[in-house]
Amino acid sequence: MAARHTSCAVIALCVTASVATAQFEDPKPPKVHKLESIASPKPTDYAALKFFGAPKPLNSKAFITDWPGFLGPRRDSHSQETMLLRKWPKDGPKLVWSMRRGEGYSSPVIVDRRLVFTHRINKKIHIDCLHAETGKRFWRVTYPSDYRGVYITNSGPRSTPTVSEGRVYVHGIQGQLFCLDLDTGRTIWERDLAKELSMVDDFFGVVSSPLIVGDVLVQSISCPKGPTVVGFDKNTGKLLWGTGKKWAASSSSPVFAKIHGRDRVFVLAGGESRPPIGGLIVLDPKTGEPDFEHPFRSRLFASVTGATPVVGDNWVFLTSSYGVGSAVLSLAADGKFKERWKNRHIGLQFSNPVLHAGHIYAIDGVSNRPGAIICLDPATGKELSRTELNWDETVLDGGRIRKISVSIGEGSLLVADGNFLCLGDQGHLLWLDVNPKRTKILARSWLFKANETWTPLALSRGLLYACQNNDAHFGDQPARLLCFDLRRPDQ
Repeated sequence: MAARHTSCAVIALCVTASVATAQFEDPKPPKVHKLESIASPKPTDYAALKFFGAPKPLNSKAFITDWPGFLGPRRDSHSQETMLLRKWPKDGPKLVWSMRRGEGYSSPVIVDRRLVFTHRINKKIHIDCLHAETGKRFWRVTYPSDYRGVYITNSGPRSTPTVSEGRVYVHGIQGQLFCLDLDTGRTIWERDLAKELSMVDDFFGVVSSPLIVGDVLVQSISCPKGPTVVGFDKNTGKLLWGTGKKWAASSSSPVFAKIHGRDRVFVLAGGESRPPIGGLIVLDPKTGEPDFEHPFRSRLFASVTGATPVVGDNWVFLTSSYGVGSAVLSLAADGKFKERWKNRHIGLQFSNPVLHAGHIYAIDGVSNRPGAIICLDPATGKELSRTELNWDETVLDGGRIRKISVSIGEGSLLVADGNFLCLGDQGHLLWLDVNPKRTKILARSWLFKANETWTPLALSRGLLYACQNNDAHFGDQPARLLCFDLRRPDQ
């Protein structure tokens, strides 16, 4: 059969950028500031890169896609890629290249064999554009950062870039919003939302990733007097609308969906505030006008809402930790809603749930502690199955060999090629066969022996990208961005 090497970029949505009637005006015209940058017409080597060997050729029957933003092309932890490798050696799939990297929890994004990744080294944030198959660098854009987190010592970027129509959109941890040319790294426009809109830190800095809907860039932000959600013209950086005055941004990212044939954006807000308040905002991406707001936040001041909303067939699943739990709201054609069910016993901190074949799958776990794969019925909230994933590993610790018990903890899920990939928060990679009755491990390996592996996986053209966010606990491996070969060869 002929090869089906097909590329899928950000979904093109029929939305025209127009000035809204919202209550916030653009505080100043966009300005472009010169950033420190290096660029090369061809990808080049650099000291932090290690190349281990070229990946296998793509399978002639493989369907391949780009990975242009947080959680993939549709921001739902699904990949359409096929012909992926199901079995690998005990030490894992083949490592193609690795890059020693700085602080941060941002995911890589991949479009047209260009990978964009942002991280922090000392007091500088680097936005790197790399060749996705070799790790060599096309360009690097750098800007200073003095951010220091209160709750997490890692002070690197959290937000994942978004690529749309040859441009890269990056929201920095202190509120800088950049639009860069994907080919060259040239700055097209830039905003400083902290200065322009009096944006505040909000527990963890900027965590929410930009969402592109047609010509509108949607972002949730934390401003004491509002707005909570803003829409920019993605081509010029002009502020089109702002919505909300009472809720700060959470660590959750906005998602797009069609509800009863209408384009809508779902934003789960609720960060630092006294008293602690927040919840779901459903709005029109053209105008920023909300359909409704629904309170959904912990009563604890120091808490985090990190998981994205999951939108089904005219319903939305919400989840949050610290005593909030999970719920499904039914959405009516007139913009109104009704709470279908609520369960306070299952609430995710920042691991993202996945809708697959009509069921909700999630990792019910806490970092560095046991975790389980659960399946929920979105119609009733009933827990259909729970599979604990725990096992023993042998490690060399302080010169002696000992056995430790490990699990997936606060891991992440990715649906690909008919099964689930799972990255545990201590660096384990698992292929899972999942259905409403049970979860079965098909393959498992320990990619790296480090914790806080909270960054979701990325998958493009048969290559899997994983972030080792900390130095290894056992061994001397530094924090790295890793590329693995998951291409299944032709038979």
